[in-house]
Amino acid sequence: MSKVLTRYRELVAAGELRADPEQAAAAERLDALAQQLEAVPRKGSILWRALGRAPEPPRGVYMWGGVGRGKSMLMDLLFDNVDIRRKRRVHFHEFMLEVHERLNVERQKDTADPVVAVADALADDIRLLAFDEMVVNNPADAMILSRLFTEMMGHGLTVVATSNRAPNDLYKDGLNRQLFLPFIALIEGKMDVLTLNGPVDYRLDRLGSINTWLVPNGPEATAALSAAFFRLTDYPVEDRARVPACDLPIPGGRSIHVPKALKGVAVFSFKRLCGEARGAPDYLAIAHRFHTVILVGIPRLGPENRNEAARFVTLVDALYENRVKLLAAADAKPDDLYIAGDGAFEFERTASRLHEMSSDEYLAEGHGER
Repeated sequence: MSKVLTRYRELVAAGELRADPEQAAAAERLDALAQQLEAVPRKGSILWRALGRAPEPPRGVYMWGGVGRGKSMLMDLLFDNVDIRRKRRVHFHEFMLEVHERLNVERQKDTADPVVAVADALADDIRLLAFDEMVVNNPADAMILSRLFTEMMGHGLTVVATSNRAPNDLYKDGLNRQLFLPFIALIEGKMDVLTLNGPVDYRLDRLGSINTWLVPNGPEATAALSAAFFRLTDYPVEDRARVPACDLPIPGGRSIHVPKALKGVAVFSFKRLCGEARGAPDYLAIAHRFHTVILVGIPRLGPENRNEAARFVTLVDALYENRVKLLAAADAKPDDLYIAGDGAFEFERTASRLHEMSSDEYLAEGHGER
């Protein structure tokens, strides 16, 4: 038994997780995968050279199910506890942005087959590739995934992925979906598909009874949102002075700094997101990357800060369409945020969306484009 299953059982025994047969089965499968990966001869070793080729990689794992059922937690257990050096964990949307940037570079170099070149580069020196939140809603992604991953897996790569959708539901009703079907066949041929739809939604459970829209801005609201961040991310108390940040790439070679980002949860100020010149691509990148956004410092809106209000409307639309959970601190409730002047009538639609985003039905939905 490797550390994966041991750690899972410790979490159950400590009461941090509740008994769940599907979770336990997934932990056992990931534990077996960890042992298989650790048993493969090291690259360049005598056993490796004796084979004359890369050893056959272990079968991967595709975990799918409803929001908050522990998929990412289980992936973290595998990634953190498998004793191999050549591994990478990345959000699927972030990975695909990197793929398209690399493809553009190869096309500019007139590379004969850009997909093969990118696959070779991405798979170089990696044995385990862990994807969080695989969702395919972009025709450009759908058209290349089968070839890309066929080439990458040919390098001895094992893939582990989480998703809110079963493989057959990926890119459902998408444009030219028949060209995407080989990727579904590749998943089913190279990966074990596990369902996680246990009785506990840990994400909602950890939010507790917090009001998702806190009024007014101030120390009390900030403290409540900070507590929600740490509950959602299971961040250790002793490490809270070192909450990680990141720079999120935006199409076009730009990026946006995220002051706090962990396990799909991001913290922003209204000033950073709506007080600067930003548009739909910025907000869509955030909505695709994070399942929960915590936004502080929302002021009252009106004609005097029309540009900030317009950006806020675009931000809410992007979060809403991708079922991102929004926790916020503001100077007024949604209905009272923009009450007078030019633009107030149009803002009623945004206020309605903000109300829906605080409902139990919305909070229980999976992350991803509707």
